[in-house]
Formats: sequence, structure tokens, C-alpha cells
Amino acid sequence: MNLLKASDYKDLSRKAANVISAQVILKPDCVLGLATGSTPIGTYKQLVEWYEKGDIDFSEVKTVNLDEYCGLSPDNDQSYRYFMNQNLFSQVNIKLENTNVPNGLAADYEEECSRYDKLIAELGGIDLQLLGIGRNGHIGFNEPDVSFEKTTHIVNLDESTIEANARFFQTIDEVPKKALTMGIKSIMQAKKVLLIANGPDKKEIIEKALHGPVTPDVPASILQFHPDLTVVYCFD
Repeated sequence: MNLLKASDYKDLSRKAANVISAQVILKPDCVLGLATGSTPIGTYKQLVEWYEKGDIDFSEVKTVNLDEYCGLSPDNDQSYRYFMNQNLFSQVNIKLENTNVPNGLAADYEEECSRYDKLIAELGGIDLQLLGIGRNGHIGFNEPDVSFEKTTHIVNLDESTIEANARFFQTIDEVPKKALTMGIKSIMQAKKVLLIANGPDKKEIIEKALHGPVTPDVPASILQFHPDLTVVYCFD
């Protein structure tokens, strides 16, 4: 486990972007697992800056996102496909056909989960998976549970997750209650994992996740077993 303490959010974003850009430079056709939420925005912004300077090339990169809300179309401004298009994909030279996000409008969610697992396998697996962490320890939308969910699945969002995401919607009632998410097995099979955590409200859960018992009650705790985990954090 490689722990990197950042001096502030900008430093966190730069350090995280360094890890991702190094992966792309070392393997131009790599598969990046990407995350959404407020924490990665600065990381994506830094990557866009470096792309504009000619320091990084995304033309051969393929991506798979962790999750998507059930019931939101790709053009809904709260969908994760929309988030990725706005914050990264539309600003660099990645081919849109090489970017993948679970389909929140799939007619059959179970079938969509199977399709997504097969897609990841066909891509050869994930070279680097970027993760944020929820205040309850969720990674992706793998919420606290009695067991670790292995593969892509449908999840009922925890009340604390719904409340945390409510700031992005006009009312809490508009926040989707279900999502499609990669499972723990998909995340743990990534060759490298990059976990980023920002703000004082993440300090306690990071301590639990990285130094407490490994338990599905704290989904991120499973990362203690990953052979190549980098954590970039700032609690100030």
C-alpha cells in the first residue's frame, strides 16, 4: 500500500493525475477504470490540462466506468455518462466508442450486468482503477452489506449515499434509489488501484478502511488485500 498525503485538493488532484498519466504513457492502449463524484473532478481537470499541453495522448485508451444510476439517460445532466463526457471525454482525444458506462436505461438490468462483466473480460481487464470512497465506506456503489458482491450488480442505494448525492439534484426525491455498479471482484482484479479521498469527513472512514478489520460492512476495507494500491488523501 502506497500512501500519499496531499497538502490540499489541488495537490491531491495533481498527484492522482500523475499516477493515471504514468499509466497511459507506459501503456498507451491501457484500460482505465474511472469514477465519478466531486473528488475526481480536479484529477480530470489536471489530465485535460496536460493533454492540451501535449503531455498525454488518450487516442488508444479504453475506459470502463464503475457505475451508473438506474433510470437516467446518458443526456441527463445527473447521469454518470454525462458527467464523464463533460469532465473528460469531450475535452481530450479519446474515442467515444472506446468509453464504457453501464446502461442505466437497459430493458433488463441483470442482462446489462452480465454484458458489462463480459465487456471488461474482453478488454483484457482493467489496468488502473480509480476510486473515490463514500462516508460509509462504499466503493463504486458497493454499499455496506453482509457479504462482498463479486460482479456487476444492481444495488439499492444506502440512505447515506442518497443524502450525499442529493446536493446534485433539485430535491432528494429526485435522487435515483438504484444503480448498476461493478462488483468487488471486478475492482480487485484491476492490476492497479488508485483511491482518492478529500476532506475531513473522509478521515474516519479511511482509517477504518485501510487499518481496520476487513469486512463487507466497510466495503473499501477489501482494498487492504490488493497487491498494488495507491491512496492519495487530504483531510485538511
